[in-house]
Amino acid sequence: MKRLGISIYPERSGKDENKAYISRASQYGFTRIFTCLMSAEGDIGSVKENLSDIAGHAKSLGMEVIADVSPAVLNAFNVSCQELSFFHELGLTGIRLDTGFSGLEESIMTFNSYGLSIEINMSSGTRQLDNILSYSPKVENLIGCHNFYPHRYTGLSRKHFEKCSSQFKQNGIRTAAFISSKEAGFGPWPVSEGLCTLEEHRELPVEVQAKDLFNTGLVDDVIIANAFASDSELQSLGSLDKELLTLKVELVSGIPDIERKIVLEELHFNRGDVSEYMLRSTQSRIKYSGHCFKPFNTPPIRRGDILIDSSLYERYAGELQIALKDMDNSGRANVAGRVSEQEIYLLDHIRPWQKFKLIQT
Repeated sequence: MKRLGISIYPERSGKDENKAYISRASQYGFTRIFTCLMSAEGDIGSVKENLSDIAGHAKSLGMEVIADVSPAVLNAFNVSCQELSFFHELGLTGIRLDTGFSGLEESIMTFNSYGLSIEINMSSGTRQLDNILSYSPKVENLIGCHNFYPHRYTGLSRKHFEKCSSQFKQNGIRTAAFISSKEAGFGPWPVSEGLCTLEEHRELPVEVQAKDLFNTGLVDDVIIANAFASDSELQSLGSLDKELLTLKVELVSGIPDIERKIVLEELHFNRGDVSEYMLRSTQSRIKYSGHCFKPFNTPPIRRGDILIDSSLYERYAGELQIALKDMDNSGRANVAGRVSEQEIYLLDHIRPWQKFKLIQT
């Protein structure tokens, strides 16, 4: 099951404010929370009291809380790898090891008495996971999560992200990555130029970032890294179909009924013999074989345009295509609509045979 998460930073905001944010997120279907103990300030007693109260509120709403830690944090709180009761008493569901150990220590942690999840940093690109697995951990307590990057231009490349994520998915480990809210104002550190995992996501709407991560097939949990996301952002994410990519589209005025049905009511998929010029969803030409598709809107084709071939294309009549490049129009292809400008980015990441839906904005 794919899930959504938020982040809270108790040292940067008030307790009541955090609890209210958690409540709002829960209403929109968010089920996990990230927080950071590496940036926690104050004495251990105040940190513990503040976080345990917030974690208790989250738990009452069925949400889990995982805190980012490091060996330095464990030392500061006088916690050993063999005894994680401190984190259990905080009300945490798990801990994320931003910096790891030798592999043996992580494997021991997975056998903790409290069922705490041990989350591994996925972004390093090393064979750390293989090393941990070689020490026979309790795999059901082992999960992974990427970093986020507050400094512009420091986020992961797509190639590196896919390489690192694949290591975890191939071993059946649950994965997570971060997206950045346009409305949120802060993270755990003073620098905050957006808080995303993938650098190419930094300027994208939060919904498009989430759609992209879920669509990779490499990420199970998508977490908003900065706080506080707006209600409209939480709502748009909460309404996402996490299993099937949906693209928002605008239809041209005067589109005929059959063409409208083809765009909005069919389950589309990209043919396996892919073209660099267009995505091709061909089942509609079979379903509506014999229907006369008249030319009604045949301007030059732009990237992102939704095309339905007219009957002047004979055997292609009724086929839906989405343009990946600008193209000349022979006068035989109708431009039925257009993918939302903000979501055209997603077209390049639709795989051969991948299923998708188009919804009207």
